[in-house]
Amino acid sequence: MRYLHHLGFPVTDCHALPGEVDENFRLTTPGGEQLLLKVSPPYANSAQLDFQQAMMEHLADADLPFATPLARERYRIDSPEGPRFFRIHNWIEGRILDEVNPRTPALWRSWGETCGHLCRALVTFDHPAAHRAYKWDPLQVLDQQALAEYFNQDQKILAEYFFTRCRDLDVSHLRHSVNYNDAHEHNLLVGDDGRICGVVDVGDAVYTATLCELAIAAAYAGMGQADPLEAFRELVAGYHLIFPLEEAELEVLFDLIVARLLLTVTTAAENARREPANRYLVVSQAPAWQLLGQLRAIHPDLARAHFRTAAGLPAHPGRAAYRAWAATARTAPLLSPGGSRFVAMDLGVGSTDLGPNRNFESLPTFTTHVRRHLEDHGADVGIGGYGETRPVYTTDDFASTGNHGPRWRSVHLGLDFWTRGAGVPVHAPLAGVVHGCGIDATAGGYGNTILLAHTPRPGLTFYTLYGHLSSDSLEGIQAGTQVQRGQEIARIGAPDENGGWPPHLHFQVMLDVLGNGFDFPGVAYPEEAGVWLGLCPDPRTLLADPLPEEVPHPDPLESLLTRRRQRLGYSLSVSYHRPLHILRGSLQYLYDHRGRRYLDTVNNVAHVGHEHPWVIEAARRQVGVLNTNSRYLHPQVIELAEALTATLPPELSVVHFVNSGSEANELALRMAEAATGHRGVVALEMGYHGNTTRTIDVSSYKFDRAGGQGRPQATQILPLPDLLRRHNLDPTPFLPLESASFIGEAILSCGGQQPLPDGYLATVYRHVRASGGVCIADEVQTGLGRTGSHYWAFGLQGVVPDIVTIGKPLGNGHPLGAVVCTPQVAAAFATGMEYFNTFGGNPVSSAVGLAVLRVVREEGLMERAREVGKYLTTQLVELRAEFPLVADVRGPGLFLGVELCAADLAPATAPAAYLKNRMRDLGFLMSTDGPHENVLKLKPPMCFSRENADLLVHYLRQVLREDGCRC
Repeated sequence: MRYLHHLGFPVTDCHALPGEVDENFRLTTPGGEQLLLKVSPPYANSAQLDFQQAMMEHLADADLPFATPLARERYRIDSPEGPRFFRIHNWIEGRILDEVNPRTPALWRSWGETCGHLCRALVTFDHPAAHRAYKWDPLQVLDQQALAEYFNQDQKILAEYFFTRCRDLDVSHLRHSVNYNDAHEHNLLVGDDGRICGVVDVGDAVYTATLCELAIAAAYAGMGQADPLEAFRELVAGYHLIFPLEEAELEVLFDLIVARLLLTVTTAAENARREPANRYLVVSQAPAWQLLGQLRAIHPDLARAHFRTAAGLPAHPGRAAYRAWAATARTAPLLSPGGSRFVAMDLGVGSTDLGPNRNFESLPTFTTHVRRHLEDHGADVGIGGYGETRPVYTTDDFASTGNHGPRWRSVHLGLDFWTRGAGVPVHAPLAGVVHGCGIDATAGGYGNTILLAHTPRPGLTFYTLYGHLSSDSLEGIQAGTQVQRGQEIARIGAPDENGGWPPHLHFQVMLDVLGNGFDFPGVAYPEEAGVWLGLCPDPRTLLADPLPEEVPHPDPLESLLTRRRQRLGYSLSVSYHRPLHILRGSLQYLYDHRGRRYLDTVNNVAHVGHEHPWVIEAARRQVGVLNTNSRYLHPQVIELAEALTATLPPELSVVHFVNSGSEANELALRMAEAATGHRGVVALEMGYHGNTTRTIDVSSYKFDRAGGQGRPQATQILPLPDLLRRHNLDPTPFLPLESASFIGEAILSCGGQQPLPDGYLATVYRHVRASGGVCIADEVQTGLGRTGSHYWAFGLQGVVPDIVTIGKPLGNGHPLGAVVCTPQVAAAFATGMEYFNTFGGNPVSSAVGLAVLRVVREEGLMERAREVGKYLTTQLVELRAEFPLVADVRGPGLFLGVELCAADLAPATAPAAYLKNRMRDLGFLMSTDGPHENVLKLKPPMCFSRENADLLVHYLRQVLREDGCRC
């Protein structure tokens, strides 16, 4: 480096760093100390350097929770280009924020807090050189407008819209102070805790509106985000916590963010022509244009509502005035005068009022449930929904993509009035004027809709929306039409004219229509519920009818967790770093209390899909007729036994029904002892066979791990075969000489989805039988067609066991299991002591089991497991080629394992845990297992589809690029 000979000390390493004005270098001294060298351009202003030094000294004395730069030495040299200033700064450790992946809400909030600390520190600082005209000051944005000549036509149109807003911007009433003015991702350093730990480069400092500090940070934080408003909210919340915002500042924050983005794109356009080789000068151009495009689609008043909510203020400044007026307002009944009989109706995530989630997708079934609910309660109208989180909106038709994966607008903003039929008159609760009307033709939308504006007193205007109306409701009505209090304005529409819904009225109150017409949103994303519910007050505030109270919302997660810890067993655990509050399931999906839909890739107990309608109907029909023990004759238990044995080799023909996999394996071990006369058992390392005393005795996964008592004397363990590392592939050296039975899976689930080597079980079975033992195949995890090629996984090994155990997948989660054995084993077990299981094989369980087998057969789920499993495996193998962290993809059908290892095949436990929890945050439920918890287990409900596989792999690829997946 040509400047090194000017330094007064030796340097062993010099590394150039990016910069717009100064030339920057990281220096390393012989003692290992790192320093920052800043070389100013020839035109550098000495007064500006004095200002920067004074500001750095002020910040150093401010007791900030992060490091700031400080010049140790400063001197001038004369160069051929002119005088230049050298400054030696302290080196601040940390990762540049730009390199941090992912951007989390916690990081955004820390970003905002950093800006708040800087403003709080600098509000007491001033310097003459800070009062300057500077191109990077958002207040100077109009000085850059001429550079729009470099934009293309679309860019000019977009920029002109925002320049016009900036022309009307009045900041004279805002707080002003010296600002750091450059809190973007290249000037902020992040520590190991994920928080901002350092700020560098004070060269852009200027005296301006204090709020510009936050606006600049927000402009950069929003870039590259599917939902920039989330980033803005977190920054505002963090900033406000440290340096409280004033309401007047929240009014103009949106435009100051835009102003900084305009400075970015105009300066980049100019730089691209002046210094085309300097990529740093245009690094933010493309994302800035993208963000401007996103902000163009956001009404500024909506952005203001987000900012106000983040700062702890009402979303709309007129909310208090509305509430004060509404408290004494006289309004007319909304529906037919004379009074209707109302009943509360719950459509929330955990509601049992309206049946399974899939019924929401079937209009006739949904309509039937509504009518039945009203009839059962002797009511004319079912009412509810304000602030309610509804699974009805979580189908693919309503999906979008947020910063944290797929998301759905599921929080209802209005009040619904469900009626027994169409044609019910709707009345205006108070006088107003038609603001808009029309037809929302979106599937599941409002259908025919009217929007009224009301100004009950000067300075207070709000709106009411009436959706799902009849077609003739719009006849003779148009914008500007006056409406009187109590006037009939519409009638409730039928499904073919109301957006496809059972007859009902959607009634909503809005303090601001945000530039919308009659198509104002009726539902909000859960993470934005506070904003939208703040803009849309509870419609009950306007209604004269005595209405039933809303169904209570689910308990807060923290409260549930506390109660669980107090009342449930202390050894119970919950999944994920952030526990889930799951309230509903439907096929391959689970739904939490906020309506978030999760793709379930791990719950194989729901074998044919969570709450499969055939299984539910079978249980419902039988439970209403009879449920009793097996000492009475009943055809269904025999039919289930016949259907089950029809899927097995003919040698396995006798069935004992139980309630779980643990019971099945417990019984199988008793049978083995009865057949052989001894308790000795051979099992596999990392095998897990249940939670009873006897099954734990043969479960290395339990007795060899935390809290276990070690291997019992009667149990012998075969080491875990490892196909990846080619270890323990032959069981022969480890098989015991004495007589013992064998229990094992053909694919070790808790062992990390580990398939056995070809011929492994044949060798074990041969040895065990030669010594007088019997062979038990544990098919709790792997049976019922999951492997795709075989109905039972032991078929992969070409063996036939003496006993097969089956667990809850047979009941799709209903407590049903089975032990199927040969007649010889059954005869040996029939010693005269009766085996009785009160609920094993009861009529309801039998009906459920028959339904599960029918679904597997008629929906072709074994074939689906083969085809979709092969498709998913191909995509996972592509990930392995792309990411060295992925060491192995293994398993057949929909019983797959993905092992994560470092380059030397050392287990990557931390990345596996990170990936599992990050995928949960993105809407995908996975689990880890294996001896080192470094294997991702994929064993979803069998209805898992190719589209599910595509989405899963898309987000796996995203997370594998993140910092947490680095070994």
